[in-house]
Amino acid sequence: MKTPNRMILIVGSTETKRTLVEQLEDIIGDFIEIESYAVEDDILPFIDNEVVLLSSLLMKKEVSPYISSNCKQLIANRIVNFHYIDQLFELPSGTEVLYVNDYPETVNEAIQSLKDLGVDHLKYFPYFPGKKMVKRVSIAITPGKMDLVPSFVESTINIRPRLIDMSSIIAILSELGLGKEKNQEVSHRYIQKIIDLSKRISDSTKEATRVSEHLKKVVDGVHDGILAVNENGIITVFNGILEEILHIRGKRVIGRHVNDILVNEELVSFVLENKGETNRYFTIEQADIIVHKFTIEADGTKVVTFKNAGEAIEMENKRRRELIKKGHFAKYTFQDIIGKNEKLIETKRIASKLAKSDLTVLIEGESGTGKELFASSIHNESKRRNGPFLAVNFSALPEDLVESELFGYEEGAFTGAKKGGRKGLFEQSHGGTIFLDEIGDISLKVQARLLRVLQEKELLRIGGSEIIPVDVRIVAATNRHLLTLIDKNEFREDLFHRLKVLFIHLPELRYRKDDIDELIRYFIQQSELNDVKVHPLVFQQLRKYHWYGNIRELKNTIDYMLTVCENNEVLLKDIPSESFFQGEPKELFSVPVSDYSSQHWPKEPSIDEEELSFVLSIVDELQLKETSISRKKIVDETIEKKQSLTEQQVRYRLHLLSNKGYVSIHRGRVGTKITEAGKEHLRSMTKIQI
Repeated sequence: MKTPNRMILIVGSTETKRTLVEQLEDIIGDFIEIESYAVEDDILPFIDNEVVLLSSLLMKKEVSPYISSNCKQLIANRIVNFHYIDQLFELPSGTEVLYVNDYPETVNEAIQSLKDLGVDHLKYFPYFPGKKMVKRVSIAITPGKMDLVPSFVESTINIRPRLIDMSSIIAILSELGLGKEKNQEVSHRYIQKIIDLSKRISDSTKEATRVSEHLKKVVDGVHDGILAVNENGIITVFNGILEEILHIRGKRVIGRHVNDILVNEELVSFVLENKGETNRYFTIEQADIIVHKFTIEADGTKVVTFKNAGEAIEMENKRRRELIKKGHFAKYTFQDIIGKNEKLIETKRIASKLAKSDLTVLIEGESGTGKELFASSIHNESKRRNGPFLAVNFSALPEDLVESELFGYEEGAFTGAKKGGRKGLFEQSHGGTIFLDEIGDISLKVQARLLRVLQEKELLRIGGSEIIPVDVRIVAATNRHLLTLIDKNEFREDLFHRLKVLFIHLPELRYRKDDIDELIRYFIQQSELNDVKVHPLVFQQLRKYHWYGNIRELKNTIDYMLTVCENNEVLLKDIPSESFFQGEPKELFSVPVSDYSSQHWPKEPSIDEEELSFVLSIVDELQLKETSISRKKIVDETIEKKQSLTEQQVRYRLHLLSNKGYVSIHRGRVGTKITEAGKEHLRSMTKIQI
């Protein structure tokens, strides 16, 4: 026997059942019992003497064996699920979309329903399984049939299954004898749902308007002129700063073609062309302007910025001052690398060529061979020389700090994380170079993250969800044999090949002993103890040592000797004992006792007189045209004259010339001056040559 105030709902899918039961329970569920079945999942019982609501006409034939003739069957009229259609209004007018459902009838019915409701600003293309002619568009709309969306679709909007319209609900009430009693109440509830939707859309519109007004204030508040044009050349953004730059304040420009506003034909062509340069200099109203453009791929909008060139230069100078203040700059150039050994000269020549590229460099060399000097020099001779240079030594960083130092972190990422998060070294190096020293010491976990930065040119902060693009050149260095580490599964082979795009090996000091004397003099000059004399036998003895600690060990030795020596004289007795050095045979330190007590000082090897005269002649030439002569200017002249000297070499030769009375050396702007004795010496040298 039929149960009073009860209905049976039969639908095709589980999701449709869930949506329609939720709708019916919300509107009539407090006075009608609802029993529901989904054909795809549920086993249908035989239904007798009940009011049955079918979700579509297609369902009637499929379920007819389970429904007796004395049941009252109703076919639901369905409408678009208005709870979700606000997503469709966010799509620009004319957007092509695929409407996806299971049958042609439901697809066409839904498209017509959308148009009837006023969602007619889109261009709909029907899609259902088995359809042969399919329009390949990037956006799909579906009432919950996500599994039917074709693979070529990039974005899908799920507007959920269609709802039952008001006429079908009134029909149910009528069949159950509740029409007169409940129609007004149910209509009120249904209308309230529509009002709630309208309020939500209104709130969204207000928020969109607020955001639009906020963005307009932001665009007008930036210090650059900003122009945006759509793919048809119609202006969509034109801020106040640009009005001032172009002197067109007061004109209505939004919605007009860029040709109607910009009078400079070259500028119009630059804005509209799809390929070619992204940066150009233009003279606009007698001002030099840097114009930069980029395209938003999603809709073809071109965004163009206008910046005053003078202000841009000042901003760049300010940025450089900030980098220097923080220590984020490269301190050394190839001129600072001391030595005339053939292997060293060749290594510097190759490194100078590698600097011109933007590819990753791997520097291999023992500890103390000057890897940071070369990395710094490469940066200073690259096109990134005006960008930051940051160095990180992995052997000096605790393992648990490496990731946060390199990649940064978001606020709250871990206990102790700073408020607001922190930029990592890669972000701070954007536009410049990062030097990764002792790369062989990092863990496999960090290697995996580093590989992503190398491959994708982007990173993810610890605890973050935003992908951050980075433009950084990597120079890595190691004193370990990375191939051996790969064999031990301690270093990733794919990372090794990413790092070793360009490669240099730094020569060990034991293979360039002809540079030891010059390095010793350089370290003494650095210590500002220019009056110290080094016995020739000290040079001779130190050249015997193999210097397994390389230049760093030599400097430590010189610092020790300068500290213990007496009367500004470095003698054999001041050389540290063999326990100071790394694994050298004792015979290298066996010096005859007579040598220690020798008071005889043979003339210290001096700089060739011809070379001293060469430096003196440069000072004389510069003095005729310069008010201030620095060592740097002298170095530049030696390079120009194909007799290149380093700044340290010039300093030593000027010291010798000063001792002879040929030059006077002053600090600050006065610099170096040639004396009358120096000029007389040059004249006598000229006579001798004649």
